[in-house]
Amino acid sequence: MKFSSRLPWDLTPNRVTELLRAKRAAGGTILDLTESNPTAAGFDYPAAQILSAFADPRNLVYEPSAKGLLAAREAIGPHPERLLLTASTSEAYAYLFKLLTDPGDEVLVPRPSYPLFEFLAALESVRVVQYPLFYHEGWSIDMQALASSISARTRAVVLVNPNNPTGSYLKRGELQELVTICQRHGLAIISDEVFADYAFEPDPERITTLSNVEDLLTFSMSGLSKVCGLPQLKLGWIHASGPGAAEAMERLEWIADTFLSVGTPVQHALPQLLAAGKTVQRQILLRAKANLALLPSRLHVEGGWYATVRVPRTQSEEEWVLHLLNEHNILVQPGYFYDFDLEAYLIVSLLTPPDVLRQGILQLPL
Repeated sequence: MKFSSRLPWDLTPNRVTELLRAKRAAGGTILDLTESNPTAAGFDYPAAQILSAFADPRNLVYEPSAKGLLAAREAIGPHPERLLLTASTSEAYAYLFKLLTDPGDEVLVPRPSYPLFEFLAALESVRVVQYPLFYHEGWSIDMQALASSISARTRAVVLVNPNNPTGSYLKRGELQELVTICQRHGLAIISDEVFADYAFEPDPERITTLSNVEDLLTFSMSGLSKVCGLPQLKLGWIHASGPGAAEAMERLEWIADTFLSVGTPVQHALPQLLAAGKTVQRQILLRAKANLALLPSRLHVEGGWYATVRVPRTQSEEEWVLHLLNEHNILVQPGYFYDFDLEAYLIVSLLTPPDVLRQGILQLPL
């Protein structure tokens, strides 16, 4: 049988995965410092409030709406006509790549960042080109490198704001420069803002959302997974702004109408879920800030759910991860998972229960 060549389809587990499976099969207790599922991290969810949100008789009636039900879009923001609901931000990326690209076109994505872009783009027959972030007492976009990465087939620049895992936000000066570059080359901006609510300290230069950009076609994305710590409820959204936003929304609506993937119950429940999610969001932010204070030898991080920890360059990141897992039953992620240019860095989730993090820190090579 011949399968699609869109993905490499390398199903061989890596060494870390194999060791982790063996440890768990042997009944070992793992100190997991990578936990990124908020529903498994010990937070106190307002269960009654969340569950009651689905006891709505309207859920028995199917009223398909490609953009999403108006009441749900109104619960998200003041311009519902600029919003389109999706089942997730991953689906939002897929819709936007369908909207903006033809097969063989390119999108620029940050490095380091979340290791999903290549898969999402490949499924749309789109090529990913990375632009670097550089570190000097904080992370910034290398604008010169970004500009030099643009080709005749580039269609959009992807931002993750704040970035995952660096936790760095876009700054006002960077936004101005980026808009100028994109205008010059006729590119759109796709801004992934799922972690935007988790800033640790105020900063007047910080950009938390690009939803008010009006000089350039811009798409801002978020969803329940991070905003409310409810990844199981599968609801995300796209906000369009700038020149051509109205036409873009019409085309996105046509794409969404082909799939109609967003369930009715979660749309009716959305106003109550957003209200209930505030209590979860506060718990997550408090834990993330407290855990961050426990970590020495870390790079500067402004927000989000992750921290980057420096370790000695006496061996590779993979060898550090394997050593910690094999000798101490501690699970961390290597920086190369996120395409860090240099070694040696380990990635730690700030959602980790504090007692687990404290135990793990004692064995980290800090």
